[in-house]
Amino acid sequence: MEEQSQQANIRKKAMDLLARREHSTEELRRKLKSREFDSDTIDAALQSLRQGGLLSDERFAESYVNRRFNAGVGPLKIRFELRQKGVADSVTDEFLEAYAERWDQLMRSQRSRKYGDVIPADYGERMKQARFLQNRGFSPESVMRLFR
Repeated sequence: MEEQSQQANIRKKAMDLLARREHSTEELRRKLKSREFDSDTIDAALQSLRQGGLLSDERFAESYVNRRFNAGVGPLKIRFELRQKGVADSVTDEFLEAYAERWDQLMRSQRSRKYGDVIPADYGERMKQARFLQNRGFSPESVMRLFR
């Protein structure tokens, strides 16, 4: 009886968290563990949520990539953040690929928004802008292509 009541408590807490926003399985597991629920019971509850379609790493990744793209973040940083949240690279690849044609456009617009439309002739200023773009998650190759 105790385990059933704990599983019900875990499910309720998980549903409260999922009602606010999508979570990855690993992210939800960490949050539930921090509330000192039993690991085996957490795993059983998460499995039940996945089977019921209430928890999906694919849905989480799609939502996350879309949100971060709209915030002007590049693919390398998004990939890193999703890894930290326990999302498999194969899942991440699928949703990053959907934006493949738009990454360079996003990078140009981020540079223009911060520094204006004119690409500087000064090497030091170019490197400053390149560091900015790389910190936003754009690859060094794509950044250098922009400045050529």
